[in-house]
Amino acid sequence: MTNNQFPKLLLAAAISLAPTPSAWAEPASTEFTELQVYPPQVTLDHAADTQQVVAIAYRADGMTLDVTDLANWRVEPEHGAAEAVTLDSGVLSASGNGVARVTAEFAGLSATIDAHSAGDTPAPGVSFRHDVMPVFMRAGCNAGGCHGASRGKDGFRLSLFGFDPAGDHHRLTREMAARRLNPALPDESLMLEKAIAAVPHSGGKLFDKESIYYQMLRDWVAAGTPNDVAEAPAVTSLSLYPPAAAVGAGGQGQRFVAVAQYSNGATRDVTHLAVFQSNNSVSAEIDDAGRVTSGKRGEAFVMARFDTHTVGSQVLVLPSGQPFEPVEEQHANFIDELVGQKLRTLRINSSPIASDEEFLRRVSIDIAGRLPSPEEREAFLADSDPGKRAAKIDELLAGPEFAQVWAAKWCDLLMVREQPNRVEYKPMFLYSQWVTEQINSDRPFDDVVRDLLSASGTTFDTPQVNFYQSEPDQKKIAENAAQVFLGIRIQCAQCHNHPFDRWTMDDYYSFTAFFSQIARKAGEDYREVMIYNRGGGDSKHPVTGAAMAPKFLGGQVPDTKGQDRRRAVADWVASPDNPYFATSVANRVWAHFLGRGVVHPVDDIRVSNPASNPALFEALGKRFVESGFSLRSLAREICNSNAYQRSCQPNDSNATDVSNFARATPRRIPAESLWDCLSQATATEQDKLPGLPPGARAVEIADGSKGNYFLTTFGKSQRESVCACGAVTEPTLSQALHMLNGDATQGKISRGKLVDGWIAEELTNEQIIDQIYLRCLCRQPTDDERSKLVALTPDKEGRGRALQDVFWAVLNSREFLFNH
Repeated sequence: MTNNQFPKLLLAAAISLAPTPSAWAEPASTEFTELQVYPPQVTLDHAADTQQVVAIAYRADGMTLDVTDLANWRVEPEHGAAEAVTLDSGVLSASGNGVARVTAEFAGLSATIDAHSAGDTPAPGVSFRHDVMPVFMRAGCNAGGCHGASRGKDGFRLSLFGFDPAGDHHRLTREMAARRLNPALPDESLMLEKAIAAVPHSGGKLFDKESIYYQMLRDWVAAGTPNDVAEAPAVTSLSLYPPAAAVGAGGQGQRFVAVAQYSNGATRDVTHLAVFQSNNSVSAEIDDAGRVTSGKRGEAFVMARFDTHTVGSQVLVLPSGQPFEPVEEQHANFIDELVGQKLRTLRINSSPIASDEEFLRRVSIDIAGRLPSPEEREAFLADSDPGKRAAKIDELLAGPEFAQVWAAKWCDLLMVREQPNRVEYKPMFLYSQWVTEQINSDRPFDDVVRDLLSASGTTFDTPQVNFYQSEPDQKKIAENAAQVFLGIRIQCAQCHNHPFDRWTMDDYYSFTAFFSQIARKAGEDYREVMIYNRGGGDSKHPVTGAAMAPKFLGGQVPDTKGQDRRRAVADWVASPDNPYFATSVANRVWAHFLGRGVVHPVDDIRVSNPASNPALFEALGKRFVESGFSLRSLAREICNSNAYQRSCQPNDSNATDVSNFARATPRRIPAESLWDCLSQATATEQDKLPGLPPGARAVEIADGSKGNYFLTTFGKSQRESVCACGAVTEPTLSQALHMLNGDATQGKISRGKLVDGWIAEELTNEQIIDQIYLRCLCRQPTDDERSKLVALTPDKEGRGRALQDVFWAVLNSREFLFNH
């Protein structure tokens, strides 16, 4: 492996890719507070190795500026030693052995890094594993639309994204060997001729003959196409510098540098070999050289992929020169501090705190899945205690409704439903009861997950073993465990390395190995199944055929000899040291209350789908651990925050923001809670639901496959997969038609007889309209609403029907259907 075989070519490339002065000019404001140089340490392991360096100046307002071309640089050998490193146009080169101090100075600030050089060490030859394969990735040769397709393209196939380097070497050197590669006359190799379009190529011209990529491939062919796949050091990690940037809109630039770390301790600048992408090119577009050019105001995440590793950096693009007056806000807890820091950086002011009426309705629906009664509202508004909101949150969390709401959510994810010939009704019902009991008792959630994943026994006596009966395939079990409890989707890695995350086929089948020894046998009752560890069984890699040793995702290989492998993986999944578990569960809780996760979707946590607020994401997980994995405690923290209690009304700075929690977002009430709220508002709790006695709530339905037309129409999860998308809250035309014409509204109004009762009590039309608003919306109608509605309701003939129409209209309003 070599850092760079072609220093002159790289140096020329670095210079030619330098941005134009207009795009990288120093901004008018020069109030800089800090200067940093990246990478923070440089190691040049061989003669002619190089490393790009970047100098970043930080302004007092949080903005950053790439000053690599503007800074004054010094390279000083340490302790008077001979020159070991040279610097030219932002590129460090090895020129001897030793350590040098590299210093950048700008705007009265300075920053220094150490550069270690082993310039007397000869550079090894070109590596197939670490030079040739990355060229295929960089040029797109092994992408799905090219030779990485399942059947290849134009008679030539590569493994998708390079998941099988040994197979790629075989296909390159053993198929059409006389034409595809020609070691005697390397320039006449078909692979090279097609890459530079010297002969017709469906993929067009990929690079020039003078490029470093052509040189790498040519020298590998000329060396006899050596295969170092088995002995080449593995890439253990990849770093992208700077870790974050906040640049001005409209053409400001920022360099990024990718550095690979190897299992033999070596490091390498792989900026020229990495594949760069941006998840928001409108705000921050990144080119093949790792250079970002800002566009419109917004947020972006730029990523670098090399070998099997993908890493990223957050780039904020902010308006330059626009005045911003931050509104001071008293933080309620750590949540507000972290949300506030991000909003201040983005030049966004948060919306004010919601009114008591808005808060009461919102928190009652979110925690208890119901509306506050008019009596609750009156008592809450009359309470002058400044701590009344916290007290109401505690009151709702202590009630059984919280457990019912969250048990329903986890039963959705665990696919708790009757499946004939697999999960009969009785074990399904016991499973649902078990989940509810865990939530209701506030059992530490790590214990719940550990108990569930390691469970053995019968589906009657140990209901949690139904986790393994709901989905019997070992690969699906592994996928479900990763997605539900870690928020990670590893499905892509079943057939090839994940294109946008770190997971490889080795990771997939090694994790599946934890679930490869599950056995089942029938019980005495035909509905009963016993789940146990049979002590044998392997997970085999489909490419190599090797039996994969159990290995934690991104972690170590545990010693599982003589024990149930599921016990080992259960302990790891639920461990406070697991980097994925606590943050994933906390993110789900946050999404329930705020309408979207800090990582969104909540079960697709990956490098290329980063947290909108990384500090908040980590802090929520840390607080969840500190609380003893208490769902109630975490919900309490979230609900007490200003971030949760803000108004939905936008201001000029946050009107278009959806991911930084500057204001509350109206959310369609989930199907089960909406049915319960509708029944509560119309006093028709006696409606019969599948498997439940009269008066029970829809969130108590144990069988996910059961429901009614309303619940199906409004997106109740059918529990057919573990995806969080199973429960749908997006409004549809069918929902609108059902509310307008179906029995759910007018039928319930008629059966509830509330209007008839109010008329019998001799309430005026104005008073009845007030009662309708209080029951449905937790507020009085405005004077304008009241006067218009009173004018539409007669005092005598047809009065009851007209008031029912008012009731119907309020139930059909967005204000009723949405939590806001």
